[in-house]
Parts: sequence; C-alpha cells; structure tokens
Amino acid sequence: MTRPTPQPGIMDIALYQGGASHIDGVSNVLKLSSNENPAGPPKSARDAIVKAVQDMHRYPSTDHAELRGAIAQRFGLDQDRIICGAGSDEIIAFLCQAYAGVGDEVIYTEHGFGMYKISARAAGATPVEVKERNRVVSTKAILDAVTERTKLVFIANPANPTGTMVSRARMRDFIRDLPPHVILVLDGAYAEFADDYDGGAGFVDKHDNVVMTRTFSKLYGLGGLRVGWGYGPQHVIDVLNRIRGPFNLSGPALAGALAAVQDTGFAERAKADNAKWRAWLAEALAELGVPSDMSQANFILARFKDATEAEACDTFMKSKGVIVRRVAGYGLPYCLRITVGDEAGCRRVAHVIGQFKEGAS
Repeated sequence: MTRPTPQPGIMDIALYQGGASHIDGVSNVLKLSSNENPAGPPKSARDAIVKAVQDMHRYPSTDHAELRGAIAQRFGLDQDRIICGAGSDEIIAFLCQAYAGVGDEVIYTEHGFGMYKISARAAGATPVEVKERNRVVSTKAILDAVTERTKLVFIANPANPTGTMVSRARMRDFIRDLPPHVILVLDGAYAEFADDYDGGAGFVDKHDNVVMTRTFSKLYGLGGLRVGWGYGPQHVIDVLNRIRGPFNLSGPALAGALAAVQDTGFAERAKADNAKWRAWLAEALAELGVPSDMSQANFILARFKDATEAEACDTFMKSKGVIVRRVAGYGLPYCLRITVGDEAGCRRVAHVIGQFKEGAS
C-alpha cells in the first residue's frame, strides 16, 4: 500500500536540537546553553504582556504597524521595509520559501546556524556548505562557491556559535562582488552585542539584494515570545509579506516586543553587563588553558585540546549543575559554547572548569 510522501529534501532534514535545560537528579542548575539574557525580560515588557492578556479574545494586528514603527524609530529605519515574524527563524524560512526551490542553491558557512540548512531543504533547495577560515566566515570562499543556481547566501554577523565577525570593510567588498541575482541575508541575532555595528542596515539601504534579520530573543530576553524582524529592499519585503500568515504574531508577543524595543535603558544595561562579564569570563578561562576567539556576541566559544577533553569537561560541568552547549554538530567538536551569565554565573563556570582542569592534570 502506498502512503503519502513529503516533498523532496524534507526527510533529509536533521531535527534541530535546542539547548538542554535540566539535568536529571541535579538541583540548582545553571543553564548557559541557549544564549539567553541572564537578566530575563525587562519589567516593561512583562507589564505590557500582562495587560495584553486581558484582550486575548481579540485577534492581533495583521500588519504589526505599531511594532514596526517603534523598531523604525529606535534604529532609524524605513517602517515600510520592516517585516515581523515568529523569531528571525521565520524570516529565514520566508526567504527560502520565496526565493529558493528545487534546482536552486543556498549557501551557508561551515559553522553557520543550523536553520539555514533546514530552511533551504524545506523549500526544496540544495544547501551548500562553504569552509570558514579559523572560525571566521571567508567571503572569498563564498564568492568561489556562487553559481548561477545560487539564490541566497546566509551570513550571521556576529556568528553563532563562534562569536566572530566579518569586518565592515570586508563585507562592503564582498557585497560589491556578489552577483545581483543572489540575495545576501545578514543574520543579526547578536548584532546589539557588537560594538559600533548597525546589523547591516547601512548595506541594506545601499543595495537591492541585501536583507537583515534581527530578533528580540537575545538582548531583550524575549525568547519565549518568538518575535523577530527583517529589514530589506521594498521589493523583497513585498514578496515576503505575500507568504506571511496574517496572524503570525500574538497580541501578547506584539505588546511585549513593543515595550522592550522602547526600553532603551534596559538594553543599554544588558549590553554593558554582557561586555563586562564576557571579557572577564574569556580571560578567566584563558588563564586555565581554555582559549577563545574574541567574541562579539553574548557567549564565548571555549576551545579545548581535542574533542575528548571538551566532552569530558561538558560531562563534568553537568555533574556540577552547569549546562553549556556542545557544538560538534557545527563542526567544532573540540569546543563548548558558553552563554555569558551574570557575575555569579560566570564565576561559577570559571570555578567548575578550574576544578575540571585540576582533576585532569
């Protein structure tokens, strides 16, 4: 008996694995596996969500005009060229659905975010992996991989899970050399944590084939609400809105995101705290013989001598109630990605890894 079969490419998708959040038999768990803001969401957002709950019997806005207007005002953008989605993941999926299909190629880099490959395959396109150089995106390698079939290129800047960045000058030269039929997607999930960086908005304003994505999940601490947004040329945003569901964001999610983006004091404090403890944690681990590249995100990628040591350290940390992220699936088996927590969390991580190193010596 025959049975329904999915579209080609879908069964090739490996299920995305989120960061673990609990350890059986262990209390006082410190979760540092999902790059969440240790401060949680701003009080302004929590209050706005509580108020919005009273109107849950009403359908939410279909055009997200109020939120798009606040985003535009906060970042100096054109409101009409902003689209909102259920996390930036949905914007990524829209781009693949709208611009890539069977016979097309979507480029992502060696250590790039797993959703690029998943969204490409879901659209029937062929994902093409390009090598990085010392955990940094190689724009030359990407250009060498571009063909007539290439429709999209995804670059996270800062990158996840490495925390490294492509410089503004190198990105400018790359965009200049990228064929105009290819859309460059600059994933700015961690853009707020980088110094003097607009997430790629300046490039979007100058080019017809550059799109920027952003999220409320990281700096603003709203991962549970699932709110993201994109900024692009008008012709691209018009296309994406044709496939966006009319009610893809709930009323409470819209209210929480609106309050958060207007709470600049919270954002500045969270960014400053992250920068302080990111530097402290990187230095503390380096002194223990665990180096990391300079991170521009809210995590560091701790490097061990090999995969065996990284796995052993992860196991030891779990026994002490600390959850970090193994990244072997991103081609980095000798590394652990560690979210930058608050002061107590960072000191606890350094203490536990110090115990591991002492016991291993």
